[in-house]
Amino acid sequence: MTDQTIGLPGVPVKGGRLRALAARLWRRQELRPATAWIVVGLLAAIIGRHFWRDEGELANILFAVAVTVGLVATVTLITRRALFSTVLVAALVALIVAAASVKRATMNMVVHAYDLVFYLSSWSTVSYLWSDQRRYILASIAAVLIVALCAWVAYRLDGTRVARRWSALLLAVFVVLAWYGAYSKGERRHMQFYYSNLYVSSFYASWGETVEALWRGALLEAAPRAGATTPFIIPSRCDPAARPPHIILIHQESVVQPSLFPTLRYDQSVDPFFQSDDRSLHKLRVETYGGASWLTEFSLLAGVSTHSFGGMRQFVQTFTQNKLKDTLPQVLSRCGYRNVVFYPLLKNFVSNDRFYNSIGLTEIFDLKAQGAKSAQERDRFYFDNAMEEMDRHFKASRRPLFTFIQTMSAHWPYDFKYEPEVDVPGGAPGTEPEMHEYLRRVSIAKMDYDHLTAELHRRFPHERFLIVHYGDHHPMATRTLLGYKDETQAEDVVLDQDSIGFVTYYAARGINYRMPVLPPYDPLDVAYLGTLILDLAGLPLSDSHRERKRLMSLCRGRYYDCSRRDEILLFHRRLIDSGVMAAG
Repeated sequence: MTDQTIGLPGVPVKGGRLRALAARLWRRQELRPATAWIVVGLLAAIIGRHFWRDEGELANILFAVAVTVGLVATVTLITRRALFSTVLVAALVALIVAAASVKRATMNMVVHAYDLVFYLSSWSTVSYLWSDQRRYILASIAAVLIVALCAWVAYRLDGTRVARRWSALLLAVFVVLAWYGAYSKGERRHMQFYYSNLYVSSFYASWGETVEALWRGALLEAAPRAGATTPFIIPSRCDPAARPPHIILIHQESVVQPSLFPTLRYDQSVDPFFQSDDRSLHKLRVETYGGASWLTEFSLLAGVSTHSFGGMRQFVQTFTQNKLKDTLPQVLSRCGYRNVVFYPLLKNFVSNDRFYNSIGLTEIFDLKAQGAKSAQERDRFYFDNAMEEMDRHFKASRRPLFTFIQTMSAHWPYDFKYEPEVDVPGGAPGTEPEMHEYLRRVSIAKMDYDHLTAELHRRFPHERFLIVHYGDHHPMATRTLLGYKDETQAEDVVLDQDSIGFVTYYAARGINYRMPVLPPYDPLDVAYLGTLILDLAGLPLSDSHRERKRLMSLCRGRYYDCSRRDEILLFHRRLIDSGVMAAG
């Protein structure tokens, strides 16, 4: 019996050794405070170098640094651990930079705080991400776990203990510095999220816009819910009284009528280019200067002012994907139109393809599909490609065709002679060089537009067309005429909403088609132009477009700053409550 029990105590001894080893590994092995502070200093130097190199001008760097240190101070105030706080915030900064880099590579946009709401607020969006972007979801989960692991290790190693009064003082100082940095850098430049890195400061700044949108309960500014409103009904079918015309909508990039500036001396033979069939010039008021064409596109296609989205307006196409109904292309699809886009850039520029697809523009002929040699071909290149597609369509189908063509010949820069072999007039002697070159390009644009109309007459004599073309914003060449210096960047041109710097034109012409009378409003805000196009084509208007037409008359062509602003906000409320525009 005694021999048979020998060795039994060995089992618990062996288990105890394992438990002892685990205890030693689990037991906190704190670094000496001096060592921990050295690590804090090294991390601060690494982050500071990144901000200095990649976060732009001094005000932007100050803003990024102040917010980052403020976050460290906040966590230290709670935990009293400087190393843990620094490691956690540094890891989050690295995560922001990585996420922004990936998003910019895939969508030409940096990460925004509202991404968290947009991508995680609906099961359909989460399902889309899991099915189509699973590798990014898994990478994000792994990154979050790594951040958590780094923070846990730092917490256990941290030998520092900072008095909360010092953390509170540091937090107060850097909150003030963050405010000063935000004030000094000003509002986000409208191309910042595409051309500049500025990943961290852009993400920090986007929280204010996100909180504003969440506070009002919707991306779109609207009247508060105060009882039931009459819902807009989206009809299931469209029955035009007669076969509608084909519609050609031309986005004339950076084109504005020279006659807007009385002191500008130019060849007035270009003036008919800006006139409609009634031989009159019709002014259009847009919402951007010198760039950000997608703002004009959105207002036209969705029928809502981008100003109504507050600070989120630069991202409006991204955050309204799959949230809009009854847009211009969707109405045309309902009325039997086939919608096609001829786009001068790669279709994923600022995520345009996703937005286009979500509103019914599913056929996109981009730079690659058109075989373009550059992103700045002559207008005639896009017009000829469009007419080739028209020819194929008319031979195969009797459906009306909506063709959205975007041009690029008048786009900056203007420091070289575009199409130098083309002899066209520019400005009179003494005209500023950039303006002279711009006026040359306007002459070329008129030449190419005349080619389009002549070819439509010749090639399709039995088809009816409604052509509408418009200037999306001023070219940078007009900044000196607005009182700014030659070296001023377009994004630094600050204008009052009534400035002529936001006034361009729209022109409507019928080919084998007699148009209705154009409205007299001077200027017409761009948010009404889509509804006007439907009206000019003789198509039945849905409830929301009829209301938009009523507002156009009530507000005398104004939208965002209509004198009856309560009517505009109520219109937005009805859009949201009717599901024409999703709230979130």
